[in-house]
Amino acid sequence: MTTARRLRLGLLLAVVLVAAVAIGAGLVRAAFYQASAASPAPGPRAAVTPVVGTVGQCAGQPAQAARELRGMWLTTVYNLDFPSRPGLSEAKVRAEYLGWLDLAVAQRHNAIFVHVRPSGDAFWPSEYAPWSNWLTGRFDGKSPGWDPMEFMVAEAHARGLEFHAWFNPYRGTQPAPSGVGTDAAKLAPNHPLRLHPEWRIAYPKGRTGRFYFDPGIPEARRFVEDSMLEAVRRYDVDGVHFDDFFYPYPEQDEDFPDAASYQRYGAGRSKADWRRDNVNTLVREMHERLQQLKPWVRFGISPFGIWRNRATDAKGSASSGLESYDAIYADTRTWVRSGWLDYIAPQLYWTIGFDKADYTTMLKWWAALTEGTKVQLYIGMADYRVGEKNDWSKPAMLDREMTLNRKYGVQGEIHYSASQVRDDKLGAVTRYREAHYAAPALPPGPARLGAAAPATPQLTAARRDPSGRLVLNATALSATNWALYRTTGGPATLVATGRAGADIADPRPAANATYCLSAVDRNGNESPLSPGLAAAQ
Repeated sequence: MTTARRLRLGLLLAVVLVAAVAIGAGLVRAAFYQASAASPAPGPRAAVTPVVGTVGQCAGQPAQAARELRGMWLTTVYNLDFPSRPGLSEAKVRAEYLGWLDLAVAQRHNAIFVHVRPSGDAFWPSEYAPWSNWLTGRFDGKSPGWDPMEFMVAEAHARGLEFHAWFNPYRGTQPAPSGVGTDAAKLAPNHPLRLHPEWRIAYPKGRTGRFYFDPGIPEARRFVEDSMLEAVRRYDVDGVHFDDFFYPYPEQDEDFPDAASYQRYGAGRSKADWRRDNVNTLVREMHERLQQLKPWVRFGISPFGIWRNRATDAKGSASSGLESYDAIYADTRTWVRSGWLDYIAPQLYWTIGFDKADYTTMLKWWAALTEGTKVQLYIGMADYRVGEKNDWSKPAMLDREMTLNRKYGVQGEIHYSASQVRDDKLGAVTRYREAHYAAPALPPGPARLGAAAPATPQLTAARRDPSGRLVLNATALSATNWALYRTTGGPATLVATGRAGADIADPRPAANATYCLSAVDRNGNESPLSPGLAAAQ
C-alpha cells in the first residue's frame, strides 16, 4: 500500500518501480503496468445485489438495511491526504479532518481508516513513540500541545463512523529528506530506535533507505505490539488495522540485513520460514492481546493481493505476480485459516481481465479462502488508479468490480485513498456511490462475537431544526449506537446511523414519513425496531 513502491509483478516479471517514492502509507500500490488488451469492455450495468442485513418491521412495513463495511484510507505519511502539510496549526488540522469526515458521510461510508502510526511515530501522546513529523513538521518528537487522536475518534463517532486505527508495525523512519532516513543522529531523543540501536536495521542502501524494527528480535516485536495497544487502551477505537508492510519488499541484489538476529533466534529453521514465523507471531499475539484487552475491537489486515501463484503451490491463485508468502514473508492464508483476524482486505488493485492477476480470478480465490471461516472478506479498491491508461481510463471499472464483490459475498470495501475519493476522477466515485452506496449501511459485526440483542429503544417526539433536519427524541437507548429507519408507505429503509449521545436525525426528511429506531451494540448486534413514530409536517 503506498503511492510509491515497487510492484513486482511476480518473480517471473522484472521489478517495476511504482510511481513516486515508496511512501510507507500502507496499502500496496499496484505498479503502472498496462492492463491486458483482452480485458472485456464494459457492457450494460449489471443489477446490484444488496448485502442483506437488518430485516424487521417498521409501522407494518418490511424494514431492511445493508450490512457492509464502507470506508476509505486517510493517509498521513508524506501528508498525502492529511494533514495537507506538516506543522499546521491545531485549528487547521481540526478543520481539515472534519472535511474528510464530511466527505465520508457524503459518500455514505460507515468507517474511516486513519494512519496514526505511519513509521515508528504517533498521532497521540505516546510513551512508546515520538510525535509524527507529518503532524508537527519537526523531527524532535515534541508535542504539538493537543491530542489529535482523542479529537479524531470522537468526531468520527459523532457522525456514526467507525474509527479504525491504522498502524505500520515495523517501519521506524521514512527516507530523507522528508523523513529521517537512516541517519540515527536525526532521530528524536525519545525515539525507540535511538534508545535501542540493537533493534535497528537500515534497508535498503542509498537514498531510499529507512530504519526498521527488527522483526526477528522478540523484545522489539513486543515493544511494537505494546506501542500499538497503548492506543487501544487509551482511545475508543473500533478497529486495529495493518496494511502490507511487515518485512520490506525486496530490493534487487540486496537482502534484508538481519543475519545477527537470525543467527541468535533462527533455531535451525530456514531464514524464510523463520521470517514467516516472526510475522505470524506478531499477528497471532496482536489477536490474542486484543481479545484480552477489548474483545469488541476488530483486527484486520490489508495484504498484497497474491498469497502464492498456482504454479508454485497448488493452493495458490491462477496468477503470475509477486508472491507475498515468499517475497515479504506474509502467510496470509495461515492468518485466515487460523482465525487470527476479524477481517482481511486484500488489495486487489488490478482490472477485470488483467492477465497477471485478473480481478475476478483473485476475488474468487479470496472468497473461497474465507468461506467457512469467521474471517470477513473486504476488498481494498484501487480508486487511485482511475484515469491511468487502458482499462483504468474507463469510469466503470470500479463499479464493475464492486458488482462482482456482491456476487461473491464480499462484506465491504476500503478505498485507497481519501484524496482520490474526493477528486472523483472521470466521475468513477459518483458512479459506484450511486450504484452501490445509494443508502446508508450498518457495518458488519465481528463474526466471532455472539451476544444477545440490546433492548429496543422508543421514539418519543420529533422536531425540525433550523438546518432542515428532523431531530427525534428517544428513550431507553442503552447501546453504543443507533440506526434510524423511515417509511413513507412502502418498505422502510435505513436513513441514518450514529453514536449514542449524538442527535438522532434524518438529514433529508420526507413528507408523510414514519420512523423507527433500533439500538446497535459494540458487537454489531441490533435490537428489534421500535414502534413507529409519525413525524408531523
